[in-house]
Amino acid sequence: MKLLLPTLAIVLTMMLLDVLWIGVLARPMYTRGIGHLMAEHPNFVAAVAFYLLFAIGVMAFVVLPRAPGDWRMAAAWGAAFGFMTYMTYDLTNMATLRDWPLGLSFIDTAWGCVATGLAATIGKLVADKVG
Repeated sequence: MKLLLPTLAIVLTMMLLDVLWIGVLARPMYTRGIGHLMAEHPNFVAAVAFYLLFAIGVMAFVVLPRAPGDWRMAAAWGAAFGFMTYMTYDLTNMATLRDWPLGLSFIDTAWGCVATGLAATIGKLVADKVG
């Protein structure tokens, strides 16, 4: 339970934030920039695999190394982890896909910082609670 609950909290946080961001708020921007690449319906198996693996990474590299009660550092390191992971994704797309928009990469990476920072904070708070 000590690892399961904070990991699930990170998964749920990232999923909820992404549904709001990708599904509602930023959908027009993604459609304009990469609509020709977007699937009509998400691949839910791949999405679940991503969220589980991403949450394990946040736990391993951000939440667990922080001292109890150190949620501010978890937020900062979560944002840094989000920057590294989202920027490498976007740079890979820029390197391999035709016409991948540079502006979208900056916005997507900023989103990764915010979402991962928040998810890491929630994961850290849950980890400290069940700890």
